[in-house]
Amino acid sequence: MIILQENIMPNISDYLEWRCDIPFAHDPFNDVDNLILAELSYTHFDGAVPADGKRTPLRKVYKTFFEINSREKLEKSDDMLAKTAFLMDGMMEGRRFSGTQISDYVDIVDTDRDMQMSAVTFILEDGTAYIAFRGTDNTVVGWKEDFNMSYLPETGGQREAVAYLNRVGKKLRRPIRVGGHSKGGNFAVYASAFCDKSVRDRIIAVYSNDAPGFRREVTESEEYRAVIEKVKSIVPESSVIGLLLSSEAAHKYMVASSVKGMLQHDGMTWQVKRNEFVRTEQSDFGRFIKDTQKDWLSRIDDRSREKYVNTLFSLLEATGADTFSEMKGQKLKSLEQILNTVRDMPDETQKLMLEITGELIGSGGRTIMQALADLKQDKEDNK
Repeated sequence: MIILQENIMPNISDYLEWRCDIPFAHDPFNDVDNLILAELSYTHFDGAVPADGKRTPLRKVYKTFFEINSREKLEKSDDMLAKTAFLMDGMMEGRRFSGTQISDYVDIVDTDRDMQMSAVTFILEDGTAYIAFRGTDNTVVGWKEDFNMSYLPETGGQREAVAYLNRVGKKLRRPIRVGGHSKGGNFAVYASAFCDKSVRDRIIAVYSNDAPGFRREVTESEEYRAVIEKVKSIVPESSVIGLLLSSEAAHKYMVASSVKGMLQHDGMTWQVKRNEFVRTEQSDFGRFIKDTQKDWLSRIDDRSREKYVNTLFSLLEATGADTFSEMKGQKLKSLEQILNTVRDMPDETQKLMLEITGELIGSGGRTIMQALADLKQDKEDNK
């Protein structure tokens, strides 16, 4: 018998420890299972999963992966995403996931096209497949693609996600679930909407775990409308990323987290009770972020957004670092390179950066003032 201390907040790792011996035949695939596979897609399976599309038992992948990668090094890594590989420890303990097979791992980073897309396919013992798209990784180009979504109707990563789902989906002769965390969830929804109809018809569910939404051109399309009923959107109570742009998911709910604010984006902090997430309501911080970004996006046109994003990332790229970890390791040098780049910018570009940044800050201020005004009005109405 397991006795939980009151201050312990179970997460997906605890779920694997306590319930992983229950096969899908006795407890069908659930939302928590979805997040485990979405998080595991952050693992760099290079050398552990064959590139030829051949299915490999998870047990073999697990063994090969930790022969190639040092546990000690992963544990000491500053990159929290590197630790998702340890989910395999729990998956190996019980019957639920130990018979899983993995195939079709891809990892594409293309700086020329401002895109980062990685995906992997899990063949489950319940007769289904879960196609997982990785979210934003530690690369500068991966984050730039996130920002590009604010003004582009389609990014390079989204196009690659559609191609991947078509290629893998046509090989599978089984029902398909598609999912991902953060940008991976965005890719999952986009690919499910715009893949070939023969593939889309076999999709039984699409999971968007705290993922950004889409521009109006996408949400108003026939393809998006055709798949939206299958989309399940799960976000933490203080979601930031998951409230960007529009999603209009038919099934959406909020989960409790063991941390506060933006740190809740980390799916490893989401609270679990038995075989489901602990549900809650949107926090005041979440409502503030939602209102702020909505106000900011409504005031800045696409051309200005594009120039702002390109200028912002030109500063980061000026450091010569490909990842934020590299940038962190040479803070003073990176800062000096960024300042030199700013000095070399035309006056009008510097002015635009200040104006848009000020607009973003101002939107937050306007949101606070409006909230105070609403609160005052409510008090007067209740007198």
